Amino acid sequence: MDKKQNENCDALLRLPQVLALVPISRATWWKGVKAGRFPQPVKLGPRTTAWRKNDIMQLVEHGIS
Repeated sequence: MDKKQNENCDALLRLPQVLALVPISRATWWKGVKAGRFPQPVKLGPRTTAWRKNDIMQLVEHGIS
């Protein structure tokens, strides 16, 4: 795996980027996270949350289980 592919694997997405890939509302996204249907976020700070790009891409490719 080359360096650029490796960087994409480790990328973090903020909520607007996630919702651009998964076209649902913010409220529906957070309900799904709380229910365990969507990937859990990574806390970057007290008011900063992101999701692993790999987790989101798997959700997009394989759908919601």
